[in-house]
Amino acid sequence: MIDKQSPIPIYYQIQEHLRSMIENKELKPGEAIPSERELAEKYEISRMTVRQAITNLANEGLLVREKGKGSFVAEKKIEQPLMQLTSFSEDMRRRGIEPGTLVKEFQIVKASVKISEELQLPEGEEIYQLNRLRLGDGEPMAYEILSLPKEKLPLISEEIVKGSFYNYIEKEMGLSIERAVQSFEPSLATELESEMLNIEVGSPVLLLRRTTYLSDGSPFEHVKSTYRGDRYKFVAEMKR
Repeated sequence: MIDKQSPIPIYYQIQEHLRSMIENKELKPGEAIPSERELAEKYEISRMTVRQAITNLANEGLLVREKGKGSFVAEKKIEQPLMQLTSFSEDMRRRGIEPGTLVKEFQIVKASVKISEELQLPEGEEIYQLNRLRLGDGEPMAYEILSLPKEKLPLISEEIVKGSFYNYIEKEMGLSIERAVQSFEPSLATELESEMLNIEVGSPVLLLRRTTYLSDGSPFEHVKSTYRGDRYKFVAEMKR
């Protein structure tokens, strides 16, 4: 498999061989690939060369690294359309996946300058700040920091935000959600994000920021979400 006389770099040969095994389902989603040491010994190359091949595939989202366990073939990515405003719970259930939420922190804080602007509040006004881990079939999918205006949503509790927050807003409060402004960009997992999402520090993630508005034009939510890059991709349909 490895031709050390070839002008093609050895790390690239390893990388493409592993890619072929994944595409041909010789290595299946969730299955561990051989360790760096095993591959290095098998092909009599350095572990650094093997590591580069694995890193490249992890950056593409074909492999996922788990701390202390090794590298695994990534599960099929969940596609989320960009032109439709849905909640995380709605997205999961639509795909036959059971959603879940672990609330890591729920507190009342004074809004920062940035959050005040997003929620159209006086600077320093009190807001609910919620840090929560979103799960799909028990597996970490996204880590969210949610900011909510306390005056507009006075009865919000930790129990409410464990479920579908949008469902509560519309069904329980009788409010109408109209639109959202969202941005997303590639990023690398911080130490906190890696701990929350059970991925290596520096793993590729998708960073989303969204402000959501009611039908009267007022914002009621700002959320910063970090999605696992190996499990998510966003799809947009464009017409000319």
